[in-house]
Amino acid sequence: MSEKNVSEMKRNIVAIGRLLWEKELVSGLNGNISSRIDDRSLILTATKTCLGLLKDNDILHLTLDGEMLEEGEVSTEKLMHTAIYKEFPDVQAIIHTHTPLTNGYFLEHEKLTPRIFESKIYLGEVKSVNQSTPSVTDINPVVGMLKSNSIGVLRQHGVLSIGKNLFDCFLLVQALEEAIKVEMVSRLFSTNNGSNVQTFVASDDERKSTSKKYKMFSAQQMQEIVRIVNADEQMKTLGAKTQMVMELAIKMDETGELYSFQFDHGMIKNVGQNADAEFLVSAPQSVWRAVFNREVDPFVATTQKKMQLRGDFARISKWYAPCNRVFELWTRVPIE
Repeated sequence: MSEKNVSEMKRNIVAIGRLLWEKELVSGLNGNISSRIDDRSLILTATKTCLGLLKDNDILHLTLDGEMLEEGEVSTEKLMHTAIYKEFPDVQAIIHTHTPLTNGYFLEHEKLTPRIFESKIYLGEVKSVNQSTPSVTDINPVVGMLKSNSIGVLRQHGVLSIGKNLFDCFLLVQALEEAIKVEMVSRLFSTNNGSNVQTFVASDDERKSTSKKYKMFSAQQMQEIVRIVNADEQMKTLGAKTQMVMELAIKMDETGELYSFQFDHGMIKNVGQNADAEFLVSAPQSVWRAVFNREVDPFVATTQKKMQLRGDFARISKWYAPCNRVFELWTRVPIE
């Protein structure tokens, strides 16, 4: 990459640092920001810098192995940034902050399950890992956390977001802090200590799965999904209530394999290979595997750009409840 492009990327980090500062998502000398340069190097903010007042020489170039390519003392979170870029080749940017309300919430809780629809779809369930040192020294729990969500929390430390660009990372940090505010205000107004919170809990029968495992994206897997969806009473009720009539196709990026499902009031009436379906969801094999194993929420994966949706997101959102039920039922079809 040319020096001109590196300079432009440094300016982007300066701008995002200022935005984090103005939105009171960072303070003092805390937090760090990085961007991937190529498959061998990155730029990362220096230690003891104020993210709201960054200058170009506060952002340093280094290799993914940690070797400095320009003079300066880089952030003490160098290990965390370099390890994440190595583990996730698609990640292009990382933001780590010490956002106050999020830090406070996660001192008392291990995860956040948002109740506002926008936060549910954009953030999903936000998990945390314990952090016992001022800087990350054990990267494995952090990597594990980020495999299911692009944002997570290091308890007693701060927030970590990854993405395809810095602004996406910023939006996740801001959305989490806002979700925490909503949760705090809700509890202040609550008269029943949150007992009105409703979450789906699978029955014992639903937790049971056949010992048979199916090849992912095979006709047999799709047939079993259809059988389970069409036999589900909750799906029938949700489909009828929301008048779910549409065609949804799913596609695997690497192979081009594609299946389309015609829904009629929630029931699947036909399975085909219509690439012109009203909605088409495509993703790499690794993401589909995580989705079928219910490790990643498909709605969240779409908003976080792990999956690509062709079609009107606002239109498919009105069928959020039945679609979410379909995704829950997928876990009853084990894959190889």
